[in-house]
Parts: sequence; C-alpha cells; structure tokens
Amino acid sequence: MNPQKIAEAKAYIESQISFTGSTGIILGTGLGGLIHKIDIEKSIPYQDIPHLVAPTVMEHEGNMIFGTLAGKQVVCLQGRFHLYEGYSFAEVTFPVRIIKALGCENLFVSNACGGINPQFAAKDIMVIEDHINLLGSNPLIGKNHDELGPRFPDMCEPYTNSLIKIVEEVALAKQIGLKKGVYACMSGPCLETRAEYRMLKIIGADVIGMSTVPEVIVAVHAGLKVLGLSVITDECLPDALQAVNIEEIIANAMAAEPNLCALIEGVLEKLPQ
Repeated sequence: MNPQKIAEAKAYIESQISFTGSTGIILGTGLGGLIHKIDIEKSIPYQDIPHLVAPTVMEHEGNMIFGTLAGKQVVCLQGRFHLYEGYSFAEVTFPVRIIKALGCENLFVSNACGGINPQFAAKDIMVIEDHINLLGSNPLIGKNHDELGPRFPDMCEPYTNSLIKIVEEVALAKQIGLKKGVYACMSGPCLETRAEYRMLKIIGADVIGMSTVPEVIVAVHAGLKVLGLSVITDECLPDALQAVNIEEIIANAMAAEPNLCALIEGVLEKLPQ
C-alpha cells in the first residue's frame, strides 16, 4: 500500500473531524446494530475519502463513523470489502491502514461464518484465537514500506491474548455463551462443498468465512492489537449438510447481534482511555 494514499485519506478525515480514540471497529455482518449505540459525532461516506472504495454487499452500508461508545472514542467502519467483490488485497485492507494512521492501537473485527466444529450451533459467538489463510495469497506481498510495518511480521499471536482474556471475562459476567476457535478464510462467494468442509475440519478449522484474515494480517503488520468475533450463521457438517441462503445467514447473524454488541461494549469499558 502506497503511504502517500494513506496520508491523503488521513488528511481528508482530519479536515472533517478531530479524532483521538484508540480503537477501530469493523462492523461486519452481525454487528451493524452497534451503530445505534454510538453517540455519533461524524459520519463520512466511504466515497468521500480519497482512495477508499465502496462496498457492494447487502448489510454493508459504507460509512466511517466517529463517536463515543461505552465511554470511549471509536471509529467504526460500517461495512467491509471482500475479495469476491473484485477488489484487490490493497483495497480490502486500506481501511485498516487508515485506522492505524488515525492513531488507533486496537482493532475489533466481526464477521459471519459457517460452523465446522460439531459443538458449535447457529447463532453461537466465537472469539477467534487463530486463523488459517486459504486465499492463495497474502496482502503483504509486494514492496514493503518500512514505515508501515516490518518486512516479515511475526504471526504467532495474530489475535491478542490480553483482549481474548478480557472478552472471555465479559462473556462470563454477562452470562453470554462464548466459543473459542480457529477461523479459516476462503475467497467465496460460493459456499463450500462437502469435501471442502471435510478438509477444513481435518486441518483444524472451527469455522469458515470469506473475510477478516487479510485485515488481521495487515493489522499485525501495522502493530495493532486485534480482537476477532465471529457469529456462526449456519452449521457446515458435511454428513448432515443442508442448503442455506443469504437471507437465513443474515437472520441468524441479526439474532446474535445483541450479545455481540454487549461483548464489544464490555471490552471497551475495560480498556484504558
């Protein structure tokens, strides 16, 4: 990613609002309702921000929201980008670069996913402890700009253990069931075959989705602390597989949304200013 493009996007945003928060949140499928809990100070459409593209998927509005949530200043990305939309890795991950450039230290990401672990059910929430990149490429391939991050970032802890511990404490206090596991990412947009689900289970995946991993790789490269939360929207058991549709997936994500929002708010409350 060209540092000049990041600087231009940052300059435009700073011409619209003064932001001093430390947390950015990517509102994926299942977390859109968090917007209604934010005391919004400024909403900037993606298309107004230099070099930022617009999402094409339903439930992804396309605004950068600045405001206060749980007593903390946050910047929320109302909608994300996916490789299956035809966007490049640089375009998909550009919002993460902006979050870092604005001075954030933390990145919270959410997504909808299919459950591979037979102990997981639709509408469950999983905190991501690790991931498997099955996209066939990596957003860091190409020229490295040392001012953005190291050439060879270490990925032994892509999801920050201290944040995982906090969200587990919040879930326990609020009596919200919380799974923990490994998120695998494939490009989509089609859902996987029975054979692919069997493969994913064999290699250690608990859930499968079409996002998040490129964002987290770039977040780690940029030095951000990461919390990842997944809503399981359908059960992907190869020997008992049933057809699903996007409407059903979104409905299950929306059903889990109140608990997902409560977890995000609870973690923010425990973070320093």
